Amino acid sequence: MATPDVPTLLALDLETRLALVQKLWDSIVEDAIMGIELPLAASDHELLDQRLREDDEDPHAAIRVGRGAASVWGPP
Repeated sequence: MATPDVPTLLALDLETRLALVQKLWDSIVEDAIMGIELPLAASDHELLDQRLREDDEDPHAAIRVGRGAASVWGPP
């Protein structure tokens, strides 16, 4: 697989880069739907399994997306 020319991609205007990012994310979702798994290290799998168990044990402990975003970027 050819490696894209990153400096050329970064030189694209913002709208084009955003469209490209969206297409890349969409292709990742399509791969997931087709059953293609992301290559994750064993430690990543363990961490995801742990977080799923924690959520199953106490689903109300999760922070809502809006609240989490506000803690990072401030209130809307």
